[in-house]
Amino acid sequence: MDADTLRSLQAPLKARYKTSPEQARITLKAEGRMGEGISCNVQTGQALVAAGLHPATGGSGLQACSGDMLLQALVACAGVTLNAVATALGIALRDARVEAEGDLDFRGTLGVDKAAPVGFDAIRLRFVIDSDADDEQRATLLRLTERYCVVFQTLAHPPVLSATLTSP
Repeated sequence: MDADTLRSLQAPLKARYKTSPEQARITLKAEGRMGEGISCNVQTGQALVAAGLHPATGGSGLQACSGDMLLQALVACAGVTLNAVATALGIALRDARVEAEGDLDFRGTLGVDKAAPVGFDAIRLRFVIDSDADDEQRATLLRLTERYCVVFQTLAHPPVLSATLTSP
């Protein structure tokens, strides 16, 4: 896709959202159902994914780990955003790889040490790009990718989060 095609696809959406901001607010949803053993089956857009315990918490490693899925969601969103931003700016990418790493202390989630945090305490996102872009273009590409990546911004600025428990 080139920049003109991307702009022509997005222009009517941008115009509509400018005149009718309420149409830009969309609720995305995900659902899971308990599976066999200690697992949760999550329907993605393409397949059913069985998520289970990470091996560091007693899992077999045969099921997806939700921590890995979080990093994968970050990589997917950042990769799509990087590609869209590069396209919009006319920066040719011969190749691009997106990598995410996250550090966590499993003592927290296992309740071994109440002072140990539950969840990631550091996440690193790295882009490896093959491009003729100069340093200024690369800096702009990174800045705008960070700015417009939904998952990156959600992690950087956590939303109000709530949980409820109900009966069927």
